[in-house]
Amino acid sequence: MNQEVREIFNRIAPVYDQLNDWLSLGQHRIWKEMTVKWSAAKPGDTCLDLCCGSGDLTFQLARRVGHTGTVYGVDFSCNLLAAAQERSQKYYPQPPITWIEADVLKLPFEDNQFDAITMGYGLRNVKDIPLSLQEIYRVLKPGKKAAILDFHRPSNQIFRTFQQWYLDHLVVPLATNLGVKDEYAYISPSLDRFPSGKKQVEISQQAGFVNITHYPISNGMMGVLVVHKS
Repeated sequence: MNQEVREIFNRIAPVYDQLNDWLSLGQHRIWKEMTVKWSAAKPGDTCLDLCCGSGDLTFQLARRVGHTGTVYGVDFSCNLLAAAQERSQKYYPQPPITWIEADVLKLPFEDNQFDAITMGYGLRNVKDIPLSLQEIYRVLKPGKKAAILDFHRPSNQIFRTFQQWYLDHLVVPLATNLGVKDEYAYISPSLDRFPSGKKQVEISQQAGFVNITHYPISNGMMGVLVVHKS
């Protein structure tokens, strides 16, 4: 990820959770539960949450694997990692979580290390999507899954129009009130650049994955890419 995007996420860290609620109409918690379920994480597993932000998916993985499992939360924003660690100490003291500041394009892990991998709202922001998926493939154990959640541009024009209206008239004014208007201006162009679900499946195939499914959610405004390493 480039330095500009890193700086954006460092600046929005204090209001990240509040804005996620508004961006998703409060539905992001349900989508994150679905993502963790599709990752097939189970008790005792070693799991990785990429672009972990303030830790929502990381905490869910930790609850799934229990005390016999291990969870790593990785993000390139030191401010978001600090928020995640603070939340962990305050609300989730029990999960065995290791927080690491790192770039998802160059993960500091061995090959074939993880039983399950999740990523929430990260793939759309990486500098090189194919390389990111190759890194996920590299560190995932054979026979295991990764589940990747993100916002999308709907293919249906009516829902595209609604999404843009929502961003322009609700999200941006909220971001303005919270003092991060410029930081949230990146969302619309990032959606325009983000590959469709069909294209994500093709890129995942090129990275080596098999049994790939892209699940559209919320009328195509959201999606979860589930990939399996043979």
